[in-house]
Amino acid sequence: MLGFFLSTGPAAFRPRAHAAASYTPSIEKGRPVLQGLLAIDFLAKEVLGWAQAMPKFAGDLINYVQTFLERTYERCRTSYMEAVLEKQSYMLIGRHDIENLLRLDPASACLPNSIDHRETNASGAESIEVETELSDILLNLRPIKQENLIRDDNKLILLASLSDSLEYVADSIERQVNLSSCLHKLGNSSTKTNDHVEENGTQKPLNHARTSSAPPKDLASFAEEYRKLAIDCLKVLHIEMQLETIFHMQEMTKREYMDDQDAEEPDDFVISLTSQALADMKSINLFGVQQICRNSIALEQALAAVSSIDNEAVQLRLDRVRTYYELLNMPFEALLAFISEHENLFTVAEYANLLKVQVPGREIPDDAQDRVAEILPH
Repeated sequence: MLGFFLSTGPAAFRPRAHAAASYTPSIEKGRPVLQGLLAIDFLAKEVLGWAQAMPKFAGDLINYVQTFLERTYERCRTSYMEAVLEKQSYMLIGRHDIENLLRLDPASACLPNSIDHRETNASGAESIEVETELSDILLNLRPIKQENLIRDDNKLILLASLSDSLEYVADSIERQVNLSSCLHKLGNSSTKTNDHVEENGTQKPLNHARTSSAPPKDLASFAEEYRKLAIDCLKVLHIEMQLETIFHMQEMTKREYMDDQDAEEPDDFVISLTSQALADMKSINLFGVQQICRNSIALEQALAAVSSIDNEAVQLRLDRVRTYYELLNMPFEALLAFISEHENLFTVAEYANLLKVQVPGREIPDDAQDRVAEILPH
């Protein structure tokens, strides 16, 4: 039976979750735990149950559990590497600066509990600063090449399912730690008794599953490894989504938003709109601003359908984006008045970028940057 589970084919590592309206940790209600890991979790509990019923063989049975937990981890690790190898997001999560920012990013609250990830997360204004700093680092990597992105939806689904599955098994393993500790003591005691009886010709106990001279890992160590790999999957997905957004933003900055008519629908690519993209735009007009605002509204509506997202926070961020682009249609003197009244609404660089974009009909004096600098705090 052990050989059957350990030789499970690739089909066991494909997500087969039932659809659910919202995320729930219960498998029956849609948690995307891979079938192969469900089988291993069941087998581990079953064999540990045997160990509890047969203390004389507890040590050997627990070694079997540790063996197939290790082989399953290696199979998951291989699947992970096949999905991320030579991809930019995988290489970036190992960077010290990005790793530190990911720990502080508000999204890290979604990471499984881990000793390495218990730092206090930033909040409020600090969280915006963290997000901006991470975005700046990734924006500086442009141009993002398509071949360096994980463009295969199946691989993205696999990473998400692997993360949830590994976390699920890690939780299950941790619940067995105390039990296995007691069983090991019983097993060791029984082994000493059997060694004495063996001299009198009685049958030997089961051989250990491990033949290596290296000391076997305990179950707590496996739980930690499973959880760490689950976190790496989430980190890759986090960075991958941001790189994907920047990849599309590159296409946006190549456009000249000089439209001759007002469009009724958002662009066919609705992307993450931030003021960081404005510095790369060549020219824009009234209809172009309206199109960008329409895109942000469409994006807001799409995000509102995601139940786990703070809709109010999303609305505030996108309202800020729309306000920023609408400033492009203001005459220079009116823009100065706005800056005087809202000097802290945008950064110095963001206000400066407003003056660099070519807007037909808007005259910008030569000393515009100096006049804006006089208003803004230093």
